[in-house]
Amino acid sequence: MNADRLIIALDVSSAREAQAIVQSIGDAAVFYKVGLQLFTAAGSSIVRELTATGKKVFLDLKLHDIPNTVAGAVRSMGGLNVHMLTVHASGGSKMLRAAVDAATGLPHPPTILAVTVLTSMDEDDMAETGVSSGITAHVAHLARLAKSAGCGGVVVSPLEITTARQVVGDSMAIVVPGIRPVGSGKGDQARTATPADAIRAGATHLVVGRPITAADDPPAATRSVLNEMETQSALVP
Repeated sequence: MNADRLIIALDVSSAREAQAIVQSIGDAAVFYKVGLQLFTAAGSSIVRELTATGKKVFLDLKLHDIPNTVAGAVRSMGGLNVHMLTVHASGGSKMLRAAVDAATGLPHPPTILAVTVLTSMDEDDMAETGVSSGITAHVAHLARLAKSAGCGGVVVSPLEITTARQVVGDSMAIVVPGIRPVGSGKGDQARTATPADAIRAGATHLVVGRPITAADDPPAATRSVLNEMETQSALVP
């Protein structure tokens, strides 16, 4: 069901703004991303409000710390009933395993997703941080690390979906931000693709923000993305 595969990004600075978006979209969507911006402003209460109304939550905090601290943070989220939670793959295998182990012990374990390379980064940005292998090779390396650590999925840009799928196989989720429907601008994303392109390449979940949340008619924009996903899904063997 593609409604469960489309995640709408609530990249706003208050619970009021977030709830207004959710209400405007109505029954057209069921899955929402709460990222660092909104979580810092509204705290865990916004997550509880969303799940209390039957919405699914992708908590995108990109945890990156020593293994014990990350494990503690994951356990602290046990009562939030989120479906997905992100950690940075660059934190290393010990940190990734600590997050996975902590999640496994929760009453409603979230899928631990390892973030590979941020969609805002290009090759020059990677080189600046000391990674000379290039984005594609580095994503493959981090995806392999995430798989070996037991993560349930990875987060990659649209341009690395095929590479990630080859590395992780068919069982892991591949969550893809940087999705821009035809006619949308890139914004601050350096590596983008259309919903159809991403599904065709092997993505399991798409994260879409401004093309829906800033649209004149958010429900219609949501249905348009879902229709494109549905059409492409029917073509994928």
